[in-house]
Amino acid sequence: MASSRSPTLETLLLFVIVFALQGVTSLVGLIGLFVLAPPITANPWTIVTSVYAHGSIPHLLSNSLALLLAGLLVERRTTRLRFHLFFLTVGALAGITQVVSTGLLGPGTAVLGASGAVFGLFGYLLAGNVVASTLLDRIRLPPRAQFALFALAALVVTIATGRPGVALVAHFTGLLLGLLAGAAGVLDT
Repeated sequence: MASSRSPTLETLLLFVIVFALQGVTSLVGLIGLFVLAPPITANPWTIVTSVYAHGSIPHLLSNSLALLLAGLLVERRTTRLRFHLFFLTVGALAGITQVVSTGLLGPGTAVLGASGAVFGLFGYLLAGNVVASTLLDRIRLPPRAQFALFALAALVVTIATGRPGVALVAHFTGLLLGLLAGAAGVLDT
């Protein structure tokens, strides 16, 4: 189960440290150390740094609040290591999907922020609870139908939370991965 150290609070601390480093590095023109941008292979470390970076104080605060809401609940069901690996993996995959998908439609856009990972935590909570698993067991949906249901739910939530400048593909990807992981119980100890 969860240890005495909170992975949610550790992640919040990482947000603050990275945001401070962004401020320092921007003074010398090195903001690209934190932004996942095409081509991804040019700066592969940004697959990690972009997950913890934020574009502004309101961006940092909104992701921090959402992380607190979901993270404190998810961390009770898992270990620190699993929590951190899940957060980083979902965040990285959400960012990569955002960059690659926009690259297919045009020049591609850069991305940073933890919202894909945070959406993954919310997805885990939605699909990985007793009520959801009981409901899915009772209606006996085959795996493909469950996947379609999760994709539809992720699409609806993504559209509802969308606005210009928001990484919608990253939100969708994070939520979908979280829903799938929650249904599979990958974080449960």
